[in-house]
Amino acid sequence: MFVIGERINGMFTAIGDAILAKDPLPVRAMAEQQIACGANALDVNVGTRVPKAERPAVMKWLVETTREVTDMCLAIDTPSLEIMRVGLDAACRKGTGMINSTTGHAEKLAAFMNLAKEFNASIIGLAIDENGVASTADAKVEIGMRVLAAAMEVGIATDSVYLDPITLPLNCAQDAPGIMLESIRQFKLLSDPAPHVVIGLSNLSQGATERGLINRAFLVMAVQAGLDASIHDPLDEELMNAMITAEVVLNKMIYSDSYLKAYRQR
Repeated sequence: MFVIGERINGMFTAIGDAILAKDPLPVRAMAEQQIACGANALDVNVGTRVPKAERPAVMKWLVETTREVTDMCLAIDTPSLEIMRVGLDAACRKGTGMINSTTGHAEKLAAFMNLAKEFNASIIGLAIDENGVASTADAKVEIGMRVLAAAMEVGIATDSVYLDPITLPLNCAQDAPGIMLESIRQFKLLSDPAPHVVIGLSNLSQGATERGLINRAFLVMAVQAGLDASIHDPLDEELMNAMITAEVVLNKMIYSDSYLKAYRQR
């Protein structure tokens, strides 16, 4: 499982405060903590507290600050093409970058695919288009096919594409998890090599009481369905343990009595 740590995000109070104060210490510490807990990439998002005019410069600072402690893949998390370019430029000077994310809207899709090609970056494609969030598995797959076609058109390998079926809160759309699981299964059949499939896991339990339990249960189910990437909190030890164990049970990792420790040390 490719874990994208979600916590370098201005929506979290400590990181938001650090961004406003231009204090690099909490940002560096959070990057190091997520890596130590098993993250394979780090999502970087300036949040909403920064004035819009300042966000390109703040994204540059946030990426460069994170780069001081790691050269692992950084997922630049913004809907803005301008901010995305600034973030990728900073991220790809040392290490690799990921676009998080584009939709299936034709104009946006083309622009972000060209950017991915320019920076040799991987890219997340959301199951959203001009009609909004796709509500059925078939509609999500249709958008996924469009994303893959756009990638191939500019020469991006399909295994550099991450399809996201869109995670809706369970307490608002109880049928959504089942639709997501079916979408995950179908996404993996769209090409050879197959695209990756990613979810923003924390959205599932937004507003719910049993957040941790909901996230753990669904992540295990999604791994069985073919999920191979997730944006979540790697500091949640129980969540990570459930994910790692699911991979062992499904024979995606070699079993040993110390498999949890071995995963984090690899």
